[in-house]
Amino acid sequence: MKIAIPVKDENLTFFSNAGHTPKFAIYDLTGSGMFRSFKLDSVITNPRTDIDHDHAEEDHECNHKHDDAQHIAQHNKMGEALVECSYVVVRKACKNTANSFTSQGIKLVKYNGDSTDVNAILKETSISFK
Repeated sequence: MKIAIPVKDENLTFFSNAGHTPKFAIYDLTGSGMFRSFKLDSVITNPRTDIDHDHAEEDHECNHKHDDAQHIAQHNKMGEALVECSYVVVRKACKNTANSFTSQGIKLVKYNGDSTDVNAILKETSISFK
């Protein structure tokens, strides 16, 4: 099973705004119960071309209509890029971001903690991965 998590860069620091993240880290989940483990598979650049990946904003709030076709198409690129994932861990995701994942069958797992360490976050949320 593959799990995606938004990150700032290859240092794997969690990025709270899934729709504006510069990158996604993709992990393979193996084992079960107490013996679950996560292995980094890859780090991919967020495929959206309407955001500045070098200056991504974690607190960005979209100020355009949520039914803007071009904007929706940009969001949909994320779901298409993560189609092999079963889950994506998010702190926040706008309606279009959430739809881009769920339309591909990717379930959202909400993370409400304070950690920015991806390994700690995956461990904390692992009970949600079934």
